[in-house]
Amino acid sequence: MPTWILAVFAALALIAPAHADGIAEKVTLCASCHGENGVPVDAKIPVIWGQNAGYLYIELRDFKRGARASEVMAPVVADMSRDEMMALAEYFSKKPWPNLAQKPADAATAEHAQAVANSAQCSQCHLAGFLGASLVPRVSDQGYDYLLTTLEAFRSGARANNAWMTDLMKAYSEADIKALAAYLAGL
Repeated sequence: MPTWILAVFAALALIAPAHADGIAEKVTLCASCHGENGVPVDAKIPVIWGQNAGYLYIELRDFKRGARASEVMAPVVADMSRDEMMALAEYFSKKPWPNLAQKPADAATAEHAQAVANSAQCSQCHLAGFLGASLVPRVSDQGYDYLLTTLEAFRSGARANNAWMTDLMKAYSEADIKALAAYLAGL
């Protein structure tokens, strides 16, 4: 088990989410994985600083309900109320998006990814610049490893909290998904 997962479980043992005053302790717990400066401690963890509040809330809710599986997130949200999840989503949405210093995709990869994005009509939901809005996540400049893992999880059905994305990703090859992840990460 990666050391960052062990750190989360250790932090959970020290913090009683149901009895915390305000969200300060929960923010500290979130930062143990998602980073104190918005840069996650592991490349497979998503950036949540500057992410859309509605999307963050839906994901927290889905982790709590079990619609989105995660051995790390399930115990973190288990005792959170709707209001606490909404407060956390609002808090992180107001933070600035961090600079992950990712390189743009090379021209051939970008062209491949743009063809995939156009055929999937990604910008219909994720909007111009792939910045998302409301319940739709920003995917522009999200971490490459997180994007790749997430797109592959949708494709395999392992991530089951958005059937539409699962069906859509099944239409694309592994090469398509890798190109899309590289392109989005470098925007």
